[in-house]
Amino acid sequence: MKKLYITLLFVAFLIASCSKKEPKEFSIIPQPQSFEIGNLEFKFDNNAIILFEENNELEWQALYLKDLIFNSFGLVVSTSPIKDVRNSSKIFLRINKVPDNKGAESYSLSINESEVTIIANTAQGTFYGIQSLYQVLLSSKLTVDHDKMQVMVPSMEIIDKPLFPYRGMHLDVARHMFPVEFIKKYIDILAFYKFNTFHWHLTEDQGWRIEIKKYPKLTEISSMRKETLIGHYGDKPHKYDGKPYGGYYTQDEVKEIVKYAADRQITIIPEIEMPGHSLAALAAYPELGCTGGPYEVATKWGVFKDIYCTKEGTFEFLENVLLEVMELFPSTYIHIGGDEAPKARWKECPTCQAVIDREGLKDEHELQSYFIQRMEKFLNGHGRSIIGWDEILEGGLAPNATVMSWRGIDGGIAAAKDGHDAIMTPGSHCYFDHYQADRKTEPLAIGGYTTLKKVYSYNPIPDSLTASEAKHILGAQGNVWTEYMETPEYVEYMILPRMAALAEVTWSGKKDWNSFKKKINKHFDIYKKLSYNYCDHPFETNK
Repeated sequence: MKKLYITLLFVAFLIASCSKKEPKEFSIIPQPQSFEIGNLEFKFDNNAIILFEENNELEWQALYLKDLIFNSFGLVVSTSPIKDVRNSSKIFLRINKVPDNKGAESYSLSINESEVTIIANTAQGTFYGIQSLYQVLLSSKLTVDHDKMQVMVPSMEIIDKPLFPYRGMHLDVARHMFPVEFIKKYIDILAFYKFNTFHWHLTEDQGWRIEIKKYPKLTEISSMRKETLIGHYGDKPHKYDGKPYGGYYTQDEVKEIVKYAADRQITIIPEIEMPGHSLAALAAYPELGCTGGPYEVATKWGVFKDIYCTKEGTFEFLENVLLEVMELFPSTYIHIGGDEAPKARWKECPTCQAVIDREGLKDEHELQSYFIQRMEKFLNGHGRSIIGWDEILEGGLAPNATVMSWRGIDGGIAAAKDGHDAIMTPGSHCYFDHYQADRKTEPLAIGGYTTLKKVYSYNPIPDSLTASEAKHILGAQGNVWTEYMETPEYVEYMILPRMAALAEVTWSGKKDWNSFKKKINKHFDIYKKLSYNYCDHPFETNK
């Protein structure tokens, strides 16, 4: 009797633990807004079928989910427009016939013993539901029944939507360039964590990475540097590898990547730097500078005093470049940089001083504002909006510009208080080129110290903003500057797992560090399954 009593107690405990689980125990990142786990299971096996409403995007998503399941588990599921089927395991993708008030990116995911249903107002929402389902699959148990593998997924109900409309990741391909296949992999990682924006930094002092057909010297000359700095910039004297380095993305490759991202509900914002960080372009077209050159594509990192001159020929060049960029990128935003533009050349340049006099400007800071506002007017005339780093605030902000606040949070605060939209990306929390653990054991980084916990602690809404001002904070972005990241594996190591923390910051707003630590440890197993390189010791402290 005593043994029977103990057995019954144990069974009761198991039933209780299965029927009432805390949402945070399951490792979906970012944490859904509402999440309940049941005590039943849905079986994914070769008999499963993905049924979709007749919609081109949903049909693509069904095939996409089919591929995810096959690539991860070797299971061959089928797809079909919604119809009556006898399959015991059905996965439905649906769009609300009457949209609810939860927004375009919201979704619900329901799993019971016989079917999975993902329903949303738009295909954007269903895609995010697929990502949650995929994470559940990757962390669920595998079983074998009569020599057939199956994945057993717990029953659950999720109702979810993002906290912020802008959830971004950046990648600098100018300092170091990466193959098209890695850019796609980077986009896949963004999609996995429900980011919706990829900020693609395409031009710099050290290289021009996008084909512009009207200006072939940008790919012939600007895309190549004769050598690259070895070691850290702070190491003196500077040493170089003596090896030519370069490359660029053709317009066909750009179109391919833009389509790849769009299928995954990610908008790509291209960045064409101006007026600073323009040495590579000046090397090809020296007449665009204040001195006429000669100029050389930069071989070391840092800020250089040669920038675009404010002559009419410069504006003609940049407008022609942007016309081709707009043909390639359908995004509303075009990023025009605006950061780290020394004014020494402008102060010495008769042409620039004449513009200051002609336009009644006070100084070179207002000349930069004039430069940015001219580019904004041009882009607005083509139905686009500009976004720039927070230096575009200096001398007066362009009327419709959005500010990307990187030098702390003050730029975002100033923009929001002035009625402008802002995206928060302060170096203190959002720069993934910083060290993330004990720098004695970490690969070379630019400096700084930004741990996983610090990223997770970030709140994009500054306390000093009123409720109405806070609405101008669109979200946050993680930045990946690649001076010291030479390979795709290096980039993966620097972003994972920190971008998972930022995903929860920008999507959930419900933060529990201890819960997140448990989840991220489970995601380390997922990274291994997906062959992602990552930092496996993010909880270490600097020594």
